Amino acid sequence: MLLTAKELAQEFDVHITTIRRAYRTGRIPYERLCKMYLFDLEKVRHAMRLNGLTLVGDEDGLRATGGESRRRAQPIRPRLGKTGASIAQTPRRKK
Repeated sequence: MLLTAKELAQEFDVHITTIRRAYRTGRIPYERLCKMYLFDLEKVRHAMRLNGLTLVGDEDGLRATGGESRRRAQPIRPRLGKTGASIAQTPRRKK
């Protein structure tokens, strides 16, 4: 039985992006019909068993738990000084 990526995601209770990431990296098999990617449920389950993949959030599973797919914090850049609008908003001191 062939399923679409959306149907496979519903079957495994994961987000569709997780399925897309898995077939793009070659972790699950797929068949392509024109522009559609179709998945045989039994072949996917067999490949997951062979590769040791699970869908419960383990490190080897398909869910993104914070590894390579996690967004990185932006580096803090030092301020170069007061410029533009920040100078105009501060009142001048009297001497």
